Amino acid sequence: MRIIGIIPARYASTRFPAKPLAMLGGKMVIERVYRQVEGTLNDVVVATDDERIEEAVRRFGGKVVMTSTSHRSGTDRCYEALTKVGADRFDVVVNIQGDEPFIQPQQLQAVSACFDDETVDIATLVKPFTVADGYAALENANSPKVVVNNRMEALYFSRSIIPFMRGKDREEWLPNHTYYKHIGLYAYRTDVLRRITALPQGTLEKAESLEQLRWLENGYKIKVALTDVETIGIDTPEDLARAEAFLKSR
Repeated sequence: MRIIGIIPARYASTRFPAKPLAMLGGKMVIERVYRQVEGTLNDVVVATDDERIEEAVRRFGGKVVMTSTSHRSGTDRCYEALTKVGADRFDVVVNIQGDEPFIQPQQLQAVSACFDDETVDIATLVKPFTVADGYAALENANSPKVVVNNRMEALYFSRSIIPFMRGKDREEWLPNHTYYKHIGLYAYRTDVLRRITALPQGTLEKAESLEQLRWLENGYKIKVALTDVETIGIDTPEDLARAEAFLKSR
């Protein structure tokens, strides 16, 4: 099974323009993401819509393809990039967020291993919230939650806290139930990626602004792999400062 990692990277961002090019510990964020993936999968490429990012990736020796500026999501950008590098060369695509500089090889391997089961079409990654995380982390709308069935398949994703624990005070929720934080790492069989990018937006996706709900609405199953490794996504300059502190602590 041949697996390619594709890293969508846009220049425009409402909360943090040019964040792929921001410096983190002496390297650009996009280079840190690339280096974390390099060597773990069969191939890796950055998919961008901006010549400044293209030039930066080429400068550090990475592979990059230019894609349309009109894509609705990173998944759509991944599919265009796949067609440009050759869809028939790979069985599975792993979509790695361009703002996740601490993604770990074992996390990529965990998602990839889901496809050892021939019935799996899409896979993603979750991390259990801990009591130490606290209720504030659980209620953070920028950190989507997911509930799963007994086969570790996603039932639903939400920015709200799911499930709601009736009859218990909120400080009792984490000690009494395993809540899962969604890590924004997706993988798809190449033919499934082609099909899901052709789907129209659904009502659930529009409500939550979570594209994976479109796949669930259309009957696709999403296999969930577990990780206990924390990642720090960079959405704002404040996140970058937090990531810098985390890097120094290591």
